[in-house]
Amino acid sequence: MKKKKIAIVSDHAGYFLKEKILRYLIKEGQEVKDFGCSSEETVDYPDYGHPLANAVSAGDYELGISICGTGNGINMVVNKHPGIRSALCWNEEISRLARAHNDANICALPGRFISESEAYLIVRTFIDTTFEGGRHKKRIDKISLKMY
Repeated sequence: MKKKKIAIVSDHAGYFLKEKILRYLIKEGQEVKDFGCSSEETVDYPDYGHPLANAVSAGDYELGISICGTGNGINMVVNKHPGIRSALCWNEEISRLARAHNDANICALPGRFISESEAYLIVRTFIDTTFEGGRHKKRIDKISLKMY
């Protein structure tokens, strides 16, 4: 796995999967910052998603991983930030294409709908895949509302 600076976050529904992925990434030699949460006590995902997105948007971390029950809520939160291209990834191919074609910098995971082994594969693929550029670059450049 390519070494990267990675930020990770979850809400209560994604807590246990986050902890497993965090240990996996550390074991693989990644530099990882855990932005919370710290238990399965009910929390609001925006309170955790915004700090993660700010850190990735600022360039403090190359990639982010966000997890909530469906992956949708936290994905919506982080995508509100400038320079963030978060993709909801529920299998390896979606993860690969999110990086290769969309230059995604945050991988949103549906903690209640994927297994631990699927999560590891999705995360590994997300980290190891590079942006293809080319025809995809002009599309990425059109995402920002500044152009419209």
